[in-house]
Amino acid sequence: MQTHDFFLILLVILLTARIFAELAARLKTPSVIGELLAGVVLGPSLFGWIEPIESVKLMAEIGIILLLFEVGLGTDPKQLARAGFKSVVVALAGFILPLLLGFGVGYWIFELSLLISLFIGGTLTATSIGITARVLTDLKRHHAPEGQIILGAAILDDVMGVILLALLYEFSIGGGVTLGNASKVIMFVGAFFVLAPVAAKLMSAIIKHINTTTEIPGLIPTTIVSLVLFFAWLAHSMGAPELLGGFAAGLALSRRFFLPFGTALHADPSFAEHIETEMKPIIHLFTPIFFVMVGLSLNLREIDWSSPYIWAFSMALMIAAIAGKMLGPWFIREPWPARWIIGTAMIPRGEVGLIFAELGRESGILNNEIYAGMVIVIAVTTLLSPFAMKGLYSRFNDHMLPSNSA
Repeated sequence: MQTHDFFLILLVILLTARIFAELAARLKTPSVIGELLAGVVLGPSLFGWIEPIESVKLMAEIGIILLLFEVGLGTDPKQLARAGFKSVVVALAGFILPLLLGFGVGYWIFELSLLISLFIGGTLTATSIGITARVLTDLKRHHAPEGQIILGAAILDDVMGVILLALLYEFSIGGGVTLGNASKVIMFVGAFFVLAPVAAKLMSAIIKHINTTTEIPGLIPTTIVSLVLFFAWLAHSMGAPELLGGFAAGLALSRRFFLPFGTALHADPSFAEHIETEMKPIIHLFTPIFFVMVGLSLNLREIDWSSPYIWAFSMALMIAAIAGKMLGPWFIREPWPARWIIGTAMIPRGEVGLIFAELGRESGILNNEIYAGMVIVIAVTTLLSPFAMKGLYSRFNDHMLPSNSA
């Protein structure tokens, strides 16, 4: 490809993603849906103007890693501790039940292979904390008791989801589902999560010192992006997906992260907040490319929409996706309106679910029909939850819900 052609393709991707994201936001839907739709419009499903070429795929990979960095950066273990036991119960139920239901749909109902069924179940475990947190903030319920439970559970879901993603990645490239492969990944992931925060804290101290002496602008984004890419390479070298490196780097640099044995950045939260502010423009530049790439990789024309298979598969997954998350809050003691709201808030899969699905497609595990069915379920659950949450809060007034706490 000629350089000027690549420039034109990148221009079209970025502008189209932004236009569709703005339209989605004006329609009160998550912007990620607009970016996904932009890829569908530009790709083989509709106009066929852009193909998922290798150079754009590489930029999308950077987008995924930076997206997981942002998720890690926003992870708040203290918030999870405040929500306590109830968050843990909701998170575990919301992780295990969709995994089992999704696996059962694939393995027993549609007779798919063990690995494909695990990818399906894994995708359904995700909860998009970004979408859920945005809705709770808009409704001014993020400090309410049920809001704290939701956010704590979503954080724990993210951590367990990334570990599961590492397992599925190893299964897809390491010769199948075996106890040996699983043990190796768990060992490497454990070692990585112990060593990565220490390394990140030490490196951040060096960056902070240089930042006070340098006269050249741009030190923070340059060094932090380099750190994230180094962690991504390190994660791959240790047998885990590159995404895990981005997540670990974000978690370690979070101003909310607490490291009990020394080098603690939390003592200077203003510098960590400065990192977050400086990094956001870069993250928001690259992550839309990933979501557009998901849409570009989806060829809806190749699917036989007259076949009952795709509709049955999508509907069965939809039921498993919703039921698996809605059942979790019924294991805790809360007023029944709060249980309905907590379950509904855990439904959207959003960007995290798309990462699972895309990894399955890239690994050759998921064919176009299964991939399309999963993207449909992710899109519908992501769209459904914000509207359902607003409707439930309108119906269950403050007299039926616990009041906000400071």
